[in-house]
Amino acid sequence: MDTAPAPMGSLQHRSCQQPKMGDTWSQLPWPGPPRPAMLLVSLILAAGVMPSDAGTSCPVLCTCHNQVVDCSSQRLFSVPPDLPRDTRNLSLAHNRIAAVPSGYLTCYVELRVLDLRNNSLVELPAGLFLHAKRLAHLDLSYNNLSHVPADMFQAAHGLVHIDLSHNPGLRRVHPRAFQGLAQLRDLDLSYGGLAFLSLEALEGLPGLVTLQIGGNPWVCGCTMEPLLKWLRNRIQRCTADSQLAECRGPPEVEGAPLFSLTEESFKACHLTLTLDDYLFIAFVGFVVSIASVATNFLLGITANCCHRWSKASEEEEV
Repeated sequence: MDTAPAPMGSLQHRSCQQPKMGDTWSQLPWPGPPRPAMLLVSLILAAGVMPSDAGTSCPVLCTCHNQVVDCSSQRLFSVPPDLPRDTRNLSLAHNRIAAVPSGYLTCYVELRVLDLRNNSLVELPAGLFLHAKRLAHLDLSYNNLSHVPADMFQAAHGLVHIDLSHNPGLRRVHPRAFQGLAQLRDLDLSYGGLAFLSLEALEGLPGLVTLQIGGNPWVCGCTMEPLLKWLRNRIQRCTADSQLAECRGPPEVEGAPLFSLTEESFKACHLTLTLDDYLFIAFVGFVVSIASVATNFLLGITANCCHRWSKASEEEEV
């Protein structure tokens, strides 16, 4: 029974085995003694349908040249199912792709650059980059990502640049989101919905040089102090982004540039009480309690006296 081909969006983890030329020829019916004209036509057809050394032909609606596959601006709703095996630069930008199948990058171990900007991605499947060990540049900007989970870039230890900017729904970055990316130099988290970023998410990035975080609704409370202190000590240059990072709260620092906050701004976060302070507070509380009881007692006596005096006055009038 014939089966319909699986849609491009339902691609799952697959084997990377390709048919060999000998296998393909062995499946062709024997036409009898070869004729020169028929042999020439067969060779031409075989050259057109047989997979190349790169693994497969160029996908429809894409252009392929020198290990660069460009499928951008083609109004694609799903990723192309088969790419040349030796693809190093893949652009799927400016499409309408809503999901990337699990295991999609399994066969493309030579991939260095992946451009997925300006699509409709809400999340990426776990383990997508397990076989992308040579991936260096990843662009996920202008999508609908809501969070960056733990180990999202697991095994992609060669990443140098990650762009997650202009994801307005991005509100959470897991503390272990960038774990193991020792070579990461550029991280762009600008123009998202982040109000807080854990210092743990950045501490494991010894090679980080630039960090873009402007355009987010940062809440500059006490929890923001460790991150700002780390930025001043570790990041070598943030000048291109410093004026764009502003506080949206609390009210006393609303609109203030994030990098303008100093240790003095967080002085209230370090106020501690000594034993004498606790004893004084306990004493004041005790005194206030006694005063409250005494006041109530006096008010009760006064009310009782007033009641008796009023009653006595009424009897005298009678």
